[in-house]
Amino acid sequence: MINIGRRIYSDYLMADRTSDYAALLRAAISAGYALMSVRDFVALGQVRPQRIMVLRHDIDTDPGTARCLFDIERSLGARASYYFRLSTLDTRLMVEIEEYGSEASYHFEEIADFVKQYDIRCPCKLRARMGEVEDRFFINFTDIERRTGIKLRTVASHGDFANRKLGIINNELLQNAALRQRCGITHEAYDEALMRCFDIYISDRPFPELYSPCSPLQAFDIHKRIYFTTHPVHWRTNWRETSRHNLTRLLESWAW
Repeated sequence: MINIGRRIYSDYLMADRTSDYAALLRAAISAGYALMSVRDFVALGQVRPQRIMVLRHDIDTDPGTARCLFDIERSLGARASYYFRLSTLDTRLMVEIEEYGSEASYHFEEIADFVKQYDIRCPCKLRARMGEVEDRFFINFTDIERRTGIKLRTVASHGDFANRKLGIINNELLQNAALRQRCGITHEAYDEALMRCFDIYISDRPFPELYSPCSPLQAFDIHKRIYFTTHPVHWRTNWRETSRHNLTRLLESWAW
């Protein structure tokens, strides 16, 4: 009952926290951190500032709040990566993000979509059809590039309840080097080699936890390279988008 109450508060009643995000970025800048996208971090190679915080946004829901976070970053001269699902794709916002100098790319979930569509519940059955999943990813990936005019270099996998039930995460798809080369993808946001470049990985969390394993404010001056991932839903409530997302997930869980 407590968990249900917290979920309702987090999804529908939580106060707007976007001012907290702005304050966090100002604190990072004051502490000497360069705020950059995943793509820019990769492009730096080994010649990197002493203090770096990579900002990554997974747009699971609510592109409207994503725009709000983008406006905050733009006002402070910060750069970030924004990864959009097919269901949250906002081509106009993606183009604006790129024109500013941040990164807009794809939050992919083809494995989860495929197993739900074809009612696949066995990992071996999925792997036998992985070629079809790869083709679907390529079609979706290149269609986003065509619609936005952006060459996508890094992507990020989305986590779905179907992945947890099946025991196969979406980024297993990009273990295929040939598919990466075919698409011109340099990195997946969870690549082990990329993650090893950072002292700490921090993600935002629903109320009341807010961050895991700690707030970036607590990491400043302790860790020089910080990888910080956020989701719009944890910074501002949006009744319509959250209800649509929750209903879709409920129906998919019932059907699968």
